[in-house]
Amino acid sequence: MAKQTVAEQFVDILVRAGVQRLYGVVGDSLNPVVDAIRRSRAIDWIQVRHEETAAFAAGAEAQVTGKLTACAGSCGPGNLHLINGLFDAHRSMAPVLALASHIPSSEIGTGYFQETHPDRLFAECSHYSEMISSRQQMPRVLQTAIQHAVGRSGVSVVSLPGDIASEAAPDRAIEHALVTARPSVRPGDAEIDRLAELVDAAGKITLFCGSGTAGAHAEVMEFAERVKAPVGHALRGKEWIQYDNPYDVGMSGLLGYGAAYEATHECDLLILLGTDFPYNAFLPDDVKIVQIDVRPEHLGRRSQLALGVWGDVRETLRSLTPKVQIKSQRAFLDRMLKKHADALEGVVSAYTRKVEKHIPIHPEYVASVLDEEADDDAVFTVDTGMCNVWAARYLTPNGRRRVIGSFTHGSMANALPQAIGVQFIDPGRQVVSMSGDGGFTMLMGDFLTLVQYGLPVKVVLFNNSSLGMVELEMLVAGLPSYGTTNRNPDFAAVARAAGAHGIRVEKPKQLRGALREAFAHQGPALVDVVTDPNALSIPPKVSAEMVSGFALSAGKIVLDGGVGRMLQMARSNLRNIPRM
Repeated sequence: MAKQTVAEQFVDILVRAGVQRLYGVVGDSLNPVVDAIRRSRAIDWIQVRHEETAAFAAGAEAQVTGKLTACAGSCGPGNLHLINGLFDAHRSMAPVLALASHIPSSEIGTGYFQETHPDRLFAECSHYSEMISSRQQMPRVLQTAIQHAVGRSGVSVVSLPGDIASEAAPDRAIEHALVTARPSVRPGDAEIDRLAELVDAAGKITLFCGSGTAGAHAEVMEFAERVKAPVGHALRGKEWIQYDNPYDVGMSGLLGYGAAYEATHECDLLILLGTDFPYNAFLPDDVKIVQIDVRPEHLGRRSQLALGVWGDVRETLRSLTPKVQIKSQRAFLDRMLKKHADALEGVVSAYTRKVEKHIPIHPEYVASVLDEEADDDAVFTVDTGMCNVWAARYLTPNGRRRVIGSFTHGSMANALPQAIGVQFIDPGRQVVSMSGDGGFTMLMGDFLTLVQYGLPVKVVLFNNSSLGMVELEMLVAGLPSYGTTNRNPDFAAVARAAGAHGIRVEKPKQLRGALREAFAHQGPALVDVVTDPNALSIPPKVSAEMVSGFALSAGKIVLDGGVGRMLQMARSNLRNIPRM
């Protein structure tokens, strides 16, 4: 019986950690590992066309499953291509193990062909980045990397020279039981008691929620009811907290809407729940703030805190809620609910006025119809830029849908690669890539990955032939748009030439039927929708000083635009206000 190689041992440890797929592009230094996967029945090699896609796909799979995923790149240029997707995964707190294969170990440090130093290069986008320099070292380094990725919710990188991967594994390799799940983190009693005192002393309380409220919807609603608090959210908190929420006052930030800004600024106590909301221009500086987060390094780095609480949101609220007094006064909550509904009434006309006849098609209308036609458990992957705006305003969360994007790293071209990773988890679940033409064309080669594997991803392409968000930034800064125009092909024809289903939509009346046709198609499909490049091009209330990319220097006013079915939700919540 042939002795196990280091590469085979590497693959076995990944399997023990629950990894089911390794996304990547083959290459000479990576060949021993890829061949070990070929001979394994427990893990699949997913061949993509670009390593950046591999990292994005692994990160998206990890965000949906909460489990460790993996990607790989060959030495030098191969693994360098991983870096953007790994930055996104790391900043999204997705547990990803990246294999950066390396040049022959004897040549390291000599300026060899394709030589880089991956253990240094990936240090900024990982919790752990180490090189394996001997076969005896491999099991412990890989296991340590896995536990960093899982335990700290982020990326670990292992650099492995191809010659070491080909060596025989040591007879007595040190292996230990792998930790592949995170514990619940509960604050101490002293912190809970101090937090209860602050809550009881406050007359007006607002909750502002981020992605850390995942799995804590019931606890947040119970606490909001007990203290009569309006509930706002950041973009990454939308899918977890907006649905079935009678206290909803919308979203804060550049893409925000409703009364979230007012609610966070007019309260006595603002409680930040599981959010590392980066735009401190939207946070108050004259309100008492408490922050609850499972990652202590997030506490207080955006605003001055009266109290920082280290714990996950669900366990913290379970401990806190029984200890706080029930508040009977709801005047502040009712005022914010009314203000929220009024604010949405004021912008809803942006997507209801003659949109069914407007050519080029309003992108707001596309997003609104997509929201209506998509499955109740669909997963949407969303390109950075204007697609973020449409997703934030028009996708209706319900507790079963997911929305994945590059919401913290802000990378272009994320939607299609992320859709690949999500679709592999469950080929029967509807996965929709909301792609802009700029982002789609950047990694368009991996549309062929959909065809190669028969992945039934539906790409809805918002084709305005421009880099819309960049153009917006130029215009609000008083600059003429320059370098933002794309000369595009008929993307539907490109999709058909690639072997997928392609539909081009140029008139609003064609849209709903085209989406239904694409969703009914069994394989990959692309709907190329020609949209209005002038949508939101000159928002009337945004000053030049306020917008620079997604960073704001000052101010509260956000981009004007429609809000989809959220107005109906806001009107419904007004029924909760007691009649005098």
